[in-house]
Amino acid sequence: MYTGETGPGALSALKSAYGAFAGVVSSLGEEESWLPSGCVGWAVRDLVLHCVTDAQRALVALHTPADGPADRDGVTYWADWRPGAADAANERRYIRVGASMFLEFEQLRELYLATAAAAVTAAERSDPQQFVGTQGHVLTVGDLMETLAVEATIHHLDLVAHLPAPASRPAAAGLGCVRGTLDGLLGRPVPVNWSDEHYALAATGRLPLTAAEKHRLGTDADRFPLFG
Repeated sequence: MYTGETGPGALSALKSAYGAFAGVVSSLGEEESWLPSGCVGWAVRDLVLHCVTDAQRALVALHTPADGPADRDGVTYWADWRPGAADAANERRYIRVGASMFLEFEQLRELYLATAAAAVTAAERSDPQQFVGTQGHVLTVGDLMETLAVEATIHHLDLVAHLPAPASRPAAAGLGCVRGTLDGLLGRPVPVNWSDEHYALAATGRLPLTAAEKHRLGTDADRFPLFG
């Protein structure tokens, strides 16, 4: 069951998700950048660098036309991303080392804001039905934009997880993409009355399932996290 956004809907979700994330990043200072994020082993500044690489990947993919047909869509793209994989541990170390090279968070903040804005502009100028290549797979631009919106939205929750002052919540359109993606991976609408934020955190391993939640999910509980 794939009910993801395509075309204008995917672009709107991407712009909203990136805009909301950028709004929080632009408000952060040096001290806040050293606070922990919701990603194990990463401070806020580490997470921001990771999201720079996401925006860079978006720019590369949007300029990498590919022959169809697509072998992934906005849901099946995530099937390769499982928690605990060796490449995830390597990424964690790589980002920590890379972020340490920025002496001031302002440099990293401005790099993110500029790169994310460029990625959104490239997406606006792209045909959502065009095939592009990324990470060894072929997707339509519309599906690529949806995956980018999902990642930015989940990392928005990571970004604000330990900030001392209330920060803006992720964009509603981005959260909608996350729910649609998770339901697609699950194969049905989740049978637990979770908010969009809680669903995102539970289904990506950021919150443990309670006994009651496992009971409601039945055998599907063993499939959590759906990706991470």
